[in-house]
Amino acid sequence: MSARRIFAQPARYAAIAPYVWMVLFFLVPFGFVLKISLSQTAIAQPPYLPVFDFTEGWVAITAAFAQLSLDNFTLLVSDSLYISSYLRSLVVAVTSTLILLLIGYPIAYGMARLPQRWQAIAMMLVIIPFWTSFLIRIYAWINILQHDGLLNKILLALHLVSTPVVWLSTDTAMYIGIVYSYLPFMILPLYATLARMDPSLLEAASDLGASPGRAFWLVTFPLSLPGVGAGALLCFIPIVGEFVIPDLLAGSGSMMIGQTLWLEFFTNKDWPVAAAAAVALLVLLVPPLLLYDRLQRRQLGGAN
Repeated sequence: MSARRIFAQPARYAAIAPYVWMVLFFLVPFGFVLKISLSQTAIAQPPYLPVFDFTEGWVAITAAFAQLSLDNFTLLVSDSLYISSYLRSLVVAVTSTLILLLIGYPIAYGMARLPQRWQAIAMMLVIIPFWTSFLIRIYAWINILQHDGLLNKILLALHLVSTPVVWLSTDTAMYIGIVYSYLPFMILPLYATLARMDPSLLEAASDLGASPGRAFWLVTFPLSLPGVGAGALLCFIPIVGEFVIPDLLAGSGSMMIGQTLWLEFFTNKDWPVAAAAAVALLVLLVPPLLLYDRLQRRQLGGAN
């Protein structure tokens, strides 16, 4: 057996492995969730009907398929609770992503311009928050933002306010928590893109008479758009379904879809409606992914 055939077989298995992983840990669980979303609520265990029992034969399975319906999805588009939850989630996610981009881009740009020996230290400072539990960090913000918390003490000491400001149970507290938690996800892909940029391109722009600001907008920013898109997706997608931060820091006036899912699943025990909401959320997030993929393909095509 030749050496090429010896090494080709493991390589073929390695290429198949990601697809097997996706089928086992994404498509199969999604199939279960989709089936539950087409079921009806029942006071039973599990709390939905029909339940497929493959031991009862093909006739029973066919009858169970016949009981599936789109009633839960009809409820989602007809009930203002779910519509407002989706809209609020989208607004919060878009707003948070824009804030993260405005804060993260200058940080990533500064990191990419540091001397090589300092870039690793800056990277470590960005990653350090991940060493602490996410939940603990959010509870720390509760202590900081409470009525007699650290933030109000600093503002009072600097005479910026005369009375303690109400931070907790507001959208401001929620945005602070989201921006703090997801900022590394915006910085890292931006830094990776900016650090690979060829400095000679800016030198050429300067030689052609472009000012530093004009060179940034004509050279640096367009070349960093893949990092902008990757960072925006890494932040936008999980923020849409965020549950912990809005539940702990925001007010109860209006809920995001993650809170609504929790309410339906654990409080109301309405698994079919919760599953339908989850499936609809997944479908809602597909267009941004397809748009990003199309832009990436177009950019690669233009580069070639």
